Amino acid sequence: MRILHITDRVSARGGADWHLLGVLSDLAHRGHELLVVAGRDDGTAKAPVPVSIARPLAETRRARRASEALEAEVRAFRPDVIHLHNAIGPEVLGWGAARGAVATVQDHRVFCPGRGKLTEAGETCDVPMSTEACAGCFREGDYFRRIYEVTAARRDALRGMAGITVLSSYMKRELSAAGISAERIQVIPPFVHGIEGWDMPAGDAAADTDAGGAPCVAFIGRLARAKGVYDAIEAWRRAEAHVPLVFAGTGPERERLEELGFEVTGWLGRRELSALYRRALAVVMPSRWQEPFGIVGLEALAAGVPVAAWDSGGIAEWHPGPLPAWGDVAGLARELRSALAGERRAEPPRLSPRAELTARLETVYARATDSS
Repeated sequence: MRILHITDRVSARGGADWHLLGVLSDLAHRGHELLVVAGRDDGTAKAPVPVSIARPLAETRRARRASEALEAEVRAFRPDVIHLHNAIGPEVLGWGAARGAVATVQDHRVFCPGRGKLTEAGETCDVPMSTEACAGCFREGDYFRRIYEVTAARRDALRGMAGITVLSSYMKRELSAAGISAERIQVIPPFVHGIEGWDMPAGDAAADTDAGGAPCVAFIGRLARAKGVYDAIEAWRRAEAHVPLVFAGTGPERERLEELGFEVTGWLGRRELSALYRRALAVVMPSRWQEPFGIVGLEALAAGVPVAAWDSGGIAEWHPGPLPAWGDVAGLARELRSALAGERRAEPPRLSPRAELTARLETVYARATDSS
């Protein structure tokens, strides 16, 4: 099968980016002919298949030029199926829907114009998107109207797709609540790849197993309030941890965390991230936004590291438990303390076989081609 993948960027910096690279690798291994069309390549990853850069994809105000570029790619490659990834512009999503494409939804930007189902007051949001429900999360009316219109346009474009895949049952429920038929949404969780000691090909792992640093508690991800960076600090303090708290990632809170005296590594490549997992006695995940899945936690468990997390979004679908309720810092500290004391060991993650997950995606492709 000839499959054209369309994404905003080729990168290894985000969970969605890394998951896409794994999907591409598996599909290529199974004999499919693939081409990726991306708005940009940030140089952090080498895609396992050919990549064509269409810069208008990365420029939201050049929708017509993006469509023209994609039409040229379709004429040259002649795909059997088109697969769109991430929340690219609504015009491109509409273009894909008109051509019977498949879309993967990896975050909230098709059903929440705000902070990932997190209100301005910092509480979880459990109501479907509407102008009345969402306006209260914005202070500036014109900005709200613009971002709401873009979000609604993405959602409406999805309704025309030949198939939709999501990473968790949580995301399926949210899309269904937003008005997309649940029958058309297939849950295909991500799989772990590229973590040394888990499934690296022979000879691809680092030459030694030195952890490269002292034991620690690790927070891995975007350094933002919505990811719970300050809740992680409070839980670490309450747990009276005997090891430092290390932040891996970057984001708007990085400078403040450094001012507070914490070690902040910045973004880590896969070898460096594997080394951090070897250092970590626990990973802490107090996600305030509702996690679409939480692939960092899945990787940690696969690496044998216990994960102290809240019940947020799709986390309960892979975490072996117990999970404190969302916002329960005391409960998070209790679980972190248990992990550091050796009372809470990492259980194997709840995983479907990798080949089975790729086969599910092939079934989605087959249905899309049958309906075209």
